[in-house]
Amino acid sequence: MIWKNALAYADRTAICSGGQHYSYIELESRSREWSALFLQETSAPGQIAFMVNPGFDYVAVQWGIWRTGAMAVPLCLTYPLPSLVYVLEDAQVSQVVVSSEYAPLLRDYCVAAGILLHVVGECSLPEIVELPIVTPEHPALMLYTSGTTSNPKGVVLTHDNLNAQMEHLITAWQWTSSDHIICVLPLHHVHGVVNVVGCALYAGARLSFLPQFSPKELFRSFVEDGLTLFMAVPTIYYKLIAYWESLAQMEQEALTAAMQQFRLMVCGSAALPVTTMEKWQHISGHTLLERYGMTEIGMAISNPYEGERRPGYIGEQLSGVEVRLVDEEEQPVPSGTMGEIHVRGRNVFRQYWRRPEQTEEAFTTEGWFKTGDMAVVEDGYYRITGRSSVDIIKSGGYKLSALEIEEVLRTYPGIADVAVVGIPDDEWGEKVMAALVIKHDVDLEAVNTWIRGLMAAYKTPKKYIVVDELPRNAMGKVVKNEVKPLFNTNQES
Repeated sequence: MIWKNALAYADRTAICSGGQHYSYIELESRSREWSALFLQETSAPGQIAFMVNPGFDYVAVQWGIWRTGAMAVPLCLTYPLPSLVYVLEDAQVSQVVVSSEYAPLLRDYCVAAGILLHVVGECSLPEIVELPIVTPEHPALMLYTSGTTSNPKGVVLTHDNLNAQMEHLITAWQWTSSDHIICVLPLHHVHGVVNVVGCALYAGARLSFLPQFSPKELFRSFVEDGLTLFMAVPTIYYKLIAYWESLAQMEQEALTAAMQQFRLMVCGSAALPVTTMEKWQHISGHTLLERYGMTEIGMAISNPYEGERRPGYIGEQLSGVEVRLVDEEEQPVPSGTMGEIHVRGRNVFRQYWRRPEQTEEAFTTEGWFKTGDMAVVEDGYYRITGRSSVDIIKSGGYKLSALEIEEVLRTYPGIADVAVVGIPDDEWGEKVMAALVIKHDVDLEAVNTWIRGLMAAYKTPKKYIVVDELPRNAMGKVVKNEVKPLFNTNQES
């Protein structure tokens, strides 16, 4: 368990946030205090959600939940109330922890729903109590992921799943207690929770937080803070490149010199355009390490830490993880032939929360998880060729469900039908686009404002077009691949 490792590092700095440095022993102690608070109300808290800003308090609350044997449910900081309510109700949470600025958003709902609300800095943490024994098989974390269903699903990960995911990456990427990384990723997503925060603290390294993304502040940290690793999504690298190009030559040279001192830079959660990789290599001296993973499995495939990092490829399977490619009959395909990626191992999640049928459908009878992603192996390296479902969109590092977005849009007065697709984009990976069939005149700006009150902004369409009808096949199903070209000819947005 990650908090047991903390005792080995005691007085070493664990977290830098809010201008303060916190040691591992301080983190371990504060987490026990949070555990005592959660256990005041019940000996079996079940699921505890938290909406806490990145930093020391986030980790202390997360560990505090884990140490009670409860399951931690991190909430997206930018979700509007309807999206938060969906997660709280679906996860059946008993308690919620929030940073003070989020309390007004959730207080009335929690009172009405009978959910205990704890506000960081306002609640009194009790004395440390004896904590229950937590085993590797205990559920630890529930992350919500969009898939081929209209609503997000809760992915249940055990402590053993998390241990395996962190152990695989610590070995593959050669983490040590001398490392220092800064987190700029959202902490309701496996990339930030496991790859950055989890691995850093499991390895006894130093972890800094940048609560709000700022190229200027991030580059300042690159120069001044002695970082050794950096991990981000393609969208962030795209923005950093644009900012670097706007600087004077002297500033550019200082940043390049600082970045050359890093030992590793990683990119993931969406396909990295080769042009972005080449530009980053030019300004930083680093060939970004691309890897492949998802909420249900953590990471499974990675380019090597030492050796060739091949542009356009996600690399080789990680040690300790089983990977195979199969055809439509779930039979392994020959090398060089495209197939669906299947993954098996300790890293693979336990179940979709309260969705036994979807859990069963996600696995083969031999226990392989069916990712839905298509790939081919060429000279030993995996290359993603697409997704088996056109209803999955990867945008800005997030995996989005087109069906979820469509379902919301159909409730808007005047919209008769809708098709949501992802269009390739250098900055976002894929941009979310919506083709609308309308009953009467609809103000598209009003539609955009309306949906942003119901869904996180990153899920909402970046462009809308109005069409007379959607292309359909003989069975009446919308043909998404025929919807995409419509955005090349229609200028309405």
